[in-house]
Amino acid sequence: MSADPWILLSLAPAPADRVRGWFAATPELDIRFPEERTAEAVRAAIADAEIVLSDWSGALRVDAAEVAAAPRLAFLMSPAVGLDSVDLDALTAAGVVVANTAGLNAPSVAEWCLGAAFAVARSLVWVDRRVREGDWPQLELPERGATELAGLRVGVLGFGAVGSRVARLFAAIGCDVAYWTRHPRSSDEAPVATWLPLDELLERSDVLVDNLALAPETRGLIDASRLAALPRGAIVVDAGRAGILDHVALLAAIETGALRGAAIDVFEHEPLPADSPLRRSERILLSSHAAATTSQSIGRIFSRVAANVRRAVGGEPVEGVVNGLDPIVRRRG
Repeated sequence: MSADPWILLSLAPAPADRVRGWFAATPELDIRFPEERTAEAVRAAIADAEIVLSDWSGALRVDAAEVAAAPRLAFLMSPAVGLDSVDLDALTAAGVVVANTAGLNAPSVAEWCLGAAFAVARSLVWVDRRVREGDWPQLELPERGATELAGLRVGVLGFGAVGSRVARLFAAIGCDVAYWTRHPRSSDEAPVATWLPLDELLERSDVLVDNLALAPETRGLIDASRLAALPRGAIVVDAGRAGILDHVALLAAIETGALRGAAIDVFEHEPLPADSPLRRSERILLSSHAAATTSQSIGRIFSRVAANVRRAVGGEPVEGVVNGLDPIVRRRG
């Protein structure tokens, strides 16, 4: 290992002192930040970077232009599961090892999906607000459509670490669970859920839970026509990446009464703009991309991030490599 410190560029939307704290056990680092949170500042700062900590919010990207501007870049560590903010092909072609934290947030996200479905089904946020205002809504709830989840048909989009756990949680409370993914699982891998073609799944989903990753094949997948295929009064829980489910069409379906309500954790623009029409519906539970942000999940994720950077600097194999390259990171230039 060279005596010179490795240069790590952090694109994470986190204060500098917190980022430095994550890597306190790895003194062989020169931790840097872009001067501004802009694409131009990233391209300027990445020129010397050997390790990049990517931006889980997606605001700062590492695309082909950034990769071309980074001749020394050897390792990119994503604190998130999704990799839609980086050009994986360009990084791989340049020999940059890319790793993520897949599976580490699964318990937290799956529990959020179940809790959000409960909240929408029973109008919990609406009731809380009414009680705080001095009202006592009780008999209005059945008229509003309050329903038990047990016995409902649940459709899960995506069946990775999160989706498979979502299926188990809903099955445990008595739901009939089916799922769709591009690669169906064996019965051993999916003991509590049945694979169905997408359109068939939608037609029978009283509760639809989106846990899909964003890819060219999934962008815009759940559009107005597919939302219209859901049973009348269905609930939609969106914890996948933004860009998969059409929020404009979702709002319209809720406002016309076709759908009972929804819970959304991810948005095309974050934070959610003040003039977003999604804010006007009391039947939509809005969450701040927080499904994964429990103390346990954050602890697991940043333990992996810190350990992987330590392994990279120390010449040990990093964990969670997603682009098929040798997990031992080697300095370049």
